[in-house]
Amino acid sequence: MMKQNGFTLLELMVVVVIVAIFAAIAIPSYQSYMRRNNEGQAIQEMQRISVLLERHKARNFTYKLFSLDGTNQSTNTVTLQNGYTVQVVDGSSTSNAVPLNNDNSPGQTWAIRAQTTDPQNFTLLLTSQGLRCKNQAASNVTFNTCGTGTQGW
Repeated sequence: MMKQNGFTLLELMVVVVIVAIFAAIAIPSYQSYMRRNNEGQAIQEMQRISVLLERHKARNFTYKLFSLDGTNQSTNTVTLQNGYTVQVVDGSSTSNAVPLNNDNSPGQTWAIRAQTTDPQNFTLLLTSQGLRCKNQAASNVTFNTCGTGTQGW
């Protein structure tokens, strides 16, 4: 008699079920980790831009004519690789979202908003008055408040 080596169908099905359970636990955890990582990158970029803004004001005594790319032709918007779009506007004309490089900008305050395409991630706000907040409902976040359901960061 020859002895046969191999796995039965039942043994293979048990292994598949165990792997599926591990995947069901690991994938949402990984997605949550990536969302937190993307949010951290957006916060880091917003803080970098705020340093550039303060450096610009120290040289020019105003935020007016600030541009992210160093020219006056910029829209003051940066799209990050992680899906966030960071926009810098004049903080006193938040209803129109006037860029600081616009001649109509008063140039005394600024606001930075980072929006994402992922509905499960946060929209972030940072202002020159020290407001730092985030909200999952992107429609609640304007350039001067995070609205209801806001959290600090």
